[in-house]
Amino acid sequence: MDLNPIWLSLKLAFFSSLILMLIGIPIAYWLAFSKNKIRSFIETLVSMPLVLPPTVLGFYFLFFFSPDKFPASFLKEYFGIDILFSFQGLVFASVVYSMPFMVNPIRSAFASMDKSIIEASWVLGKSKLNTILNVIIPNTKNSIITAFAMAFAHTLGEFGLVLMIGGNIPDKTRVASIAIYDSVEALDYNSANIYSLVIIVIAFLILFGLNLFNKRIL
Repeated sequence: MDLNPIWLSLKLAFFSSLILMLIGIPIAYWLAFSKNKIRSFIETLVSMPLVLPPTVLGFYFLFFFSPDKFPASFLKEYFGIDILFSFQGLVFASVVYSMPFMVNPIRSAFASMDKSIIEASWVLGKSKLNTILNVIIPNTKNSIITAFAMAFAHTLGEFGLVLMIGGNIPDKTRVASIAIYDSVEALDYNSANIYSLVIIVIAFLILFGLNLFNKRIL
């Protein structure tokens, strides 16, 4: 049995969650503390993947990253990057699709943090960056870990978006959810069952570990 789809799903979930954490923390900080008038607009944009069908996002990714259009032609010519039907394209789409699962919990943790601790850091002459790295992130690390686990689990179960962006290319874009669909289409229920069971076990272990982690810190 080909286990590459399982490995590809885990790799996709890991890299997407890692990138999301790196860009999600600054976005969450800005949303939590900014008084800019466009904050509500950005908050809405970040949360849109929660309510949009994945196929809607997939359609617009296909439209905007067509090989003859500016972003795709620029990325291909200067960086050698293909968005459509490539693993990096899956990572890019997954980052957008799972963004609310990373940003919203971290933003809530930042916003509910005791402001006097942050203000004390500023009074002591610490810069905003220093305060973020040495005060805010250490005090909200549990929420950041939870957000990482939720983004990872969510990416693991993607189907519609990855099918539209990546297609079904073995060893390249054929993740576990696509392999399950493919196996059912081929009436290979044994393979579909094994793929499904592996995903169920991984998802259960992630959520179970997360529950234990959250109970331990309460």
